[in-house]
Amino acid sequence: MNTAEHEIHTLTKTWLAACRALDMGGIMANYAEDIVSYDAVVGLRFVGLDAYREHWKMCVEHCPGPMVFDMPELSIVANDSLGICHSLLNCGAEDNGELKTSWMRATICWRKTDRWRVFHEHFSAPFDMDTGQALFDLTP
Repeated sequence: MNTAEHEIHTLTKTWLAACRALDMGGIMANYAEDIVSYDAVVGLRFVGLDAYREHWKMCVEHCPGPMVFDMPELSIVANDSLGICHSLLNCGAEDNGELKTSWMRATICWRKTDRWRVFHEHFSAPFDMDTGQALFDLTP
């Protein structure tokens, strides 16, 4: 792992911990002002830090219990100015005492200017083409 990959790995692990802790400050700490996100929840696209912050706020408020947010197969490729991460993401939360999670796909794109910042993020769930239903029961 080169230096850039190590730095991005550390930042990603810190971000995952902030997500699990529902820590908005930690979640938003590394996003660029011009972030463009294709999230799997609610909207088609979120453009800009303010829009994405509002989206994350809604997600955090929706998951008041312990949150699961893990990328066990995190892969990172980076050079001195650009980094790409991809992984399957196990995401969910406790609902009335029952843990409900699903596997999704995640791609995170980092750019280094003054420091590393996420400028693009994409979360998605596969779907059944015949029914249009998301396939939340798939496992790696």
